[in-house]
Amino acid sequence: MPETVSDLRSFSFVLAVPNLERSASYFRDALGFRLEWPEGSGWQLASRGAVRIMMGHCPDAMAPSATGDHSYFGYVKVNDADALHDEFVSRGAIILQPPADKPHGMREFLVGTPDGHRMMIGQELARP
Repeated sequence: MPETVSDLRSFSFVLAVPNLERSASYFRDALGFRLEWPEGSGWQLASRGAVRIMMGHCPDAMAPSATGDHSYFGYVKVNDADALHDEFVSRGAIILQPPADKPHGMREFLVGTPDGHRMMIGQELARP
């Protein structure tokens, strides 16, 4: 089906972070993202594959950890959740839930950030 003007395309997740340098370093060092924007603008773009995360320096915003279930910011699908989990563990990432098969046909694990944001990683399970 051809695209229309109203079709949406994935672009970026946007996160308010209290310490931009710490958050950007975590995405780079623990999650393997590439930092794209020069420092000093109050913003940083981290990218890995088709996933882009825009982080804005917001030192006075409510901590994501204080928002409970609203601290989830994204669900990212991958081909091999276990391999990515192992990579993240080896890099020192914050793993909140290890990989597990879910009744909705996904193998998922939950990653956290130092600020309390949460991102679910999921792999489609083979259907019988």
